[in-house]
Amino acid sequence: LDEFYGELVATQRAIYRKHIDWRDIRGVAGISTRLLLRGQTNFVKSLFKLNSVYRPEVLLADHRAPVKYEIPLPPPAPARDTPREPIGGRSLYIHAPRGRAGRAIDAATEHFVDETRMGATP
Repeated sequence: LDEFYGELVATQRAIYRKHIDWRDIRGVAGISTRLLLRGQTNFVKSLFKLNSVYRPEVLLADHRAPVKYEIPLPPPAPARDTPREPIGGRSLYIHAPRGRAGRAIDAATEHFVDETRMGATP
């Protein structure tokens, strides 16, 4: 991984040096001026951050950081010779939906929402 990111950064720098000439710089200056006149500074800031973002140490640090949100692996596929069950809607998901565990709503409110929902049949 260290070698990959080193090569990636070296390749990006070579591409920038080879393919950006004065005509491109003039075009970027025009775009930058128009954006700055409208108060949009993100693009101009990003131009000056290329060397601080594309560094192998920064890219590797992202891999070493603890994972805050990890998607669970899907269940293993059944063997080909086992009889198949009928396909249900939930089985079509690669990662099954987690349901409403994240919502903080009490039963009375849930009942009210279900009863007053427009266009839904019970």
